[in-house]
Amino acid sequence: MRKFLRTMALASCFALPMTMNSVVAQAAVPESKEPIKIAVNEWTGQHLSANIAASLLKKMGYNVELVTAGGLPQFTALAQGELHANPEVWDNSITEAYSKAVDSGSIVILGDLGLTPREGWIYPAYMEEKCPGLPSYKALFDCAQAFANAETFPNGRLITYPADWGTRSKDVVEGIGLPFTPVAGGSEGAMIAELKSAFAAKEPILMMFWQPHWMFTEIDPKWVEWNPTDAECVEEKQEKDTACGFNQAKVSKIVSSDLIEKWPAAASFLKRFTLTNAEQNQMILDVDQNGQKLKDVVAKWVTENEQKWTKWIK
Repeated sequence: MRKFLRTMALASCFALPMTMNSVVAQAAVPESKEPIKIAVNEWTGQHLSANIAASLLKKMGYNVELVTAGGLPQFTALAQGELHANPEVWDNSITEAYSKAVDSGSIVILGDLGLTPREGWIYPAYMEEKCPGLPSYKALFDCAQAFANAETFPNGRLITYPADWGTRSKDVVEGIGLPFTPVAGGSEGAMIAELKSAFAAKEPILMMFWQPHWMFTEIDPKWVEWNPTDAECVEEKQEKDTACGFNQAKVSKIVSSDLIEKWPAAASFLKRFTLTNAEQNQMILDVDQNGQKLKDVVAKWVTENEQKWTKWIK
């Protein structure tokens, strides 16, 4: 019976003509007074995506709660209906629990958020003098000590994502036998502080990072380059001579099947909701560097983009 209801809810939300969706939404919103629980993860960009989505859902009349959730545990909570949505999920940091939940239908992917991402290892241009052969990853085998510190010597030091974001860099290092010691970053803020400090002092640094991000408006790091591949880049199954580095992400919007069943008009809105690199970069800069409050930055975006979002919530 539950599977049947899910199927019917999906059909009513996404398969009917748009005019019918509009009629349903106008007649029933909010379909339930229960709170829609949106996951909030560890980085500023996701905070913005989640808060903008929450603000627009509230304009539709919904009761919305923002819930702090770890990058990995959130998928179990979404599958179980304890959380209902995350508008910004980077799909190369997902878990087996996420994949199984998508396959079973308990988590539903509503499409891309609209960001154009890149992830990988970055370093300062001045390190190319100390490590000839960069930006090729193969150069790192011969100059690991140039990136070492007292704790990692003779291995180089590689700053990876925070521990609960997964083990992707560690998987690559171990898979290709790179003489580097992965050290988990404490948080996004701690990683940025260390990165900016190293650039200012012209110290060695190699760090896993991502874009879009405001940081690229202030410093101009180089990206380690890997072998191109037409197939999926499987990070934990690589060899030294043919390594492809990192599978590049899609940034998706996901919801629990419970959200589609209880709040189909909310699901229809989230399917339309988008943000661009330029929009997010500016907002992240305003929050993280210009000292503006996140709620004020969100409110400004909502005010300036009314013509856009009114089409999403009709």
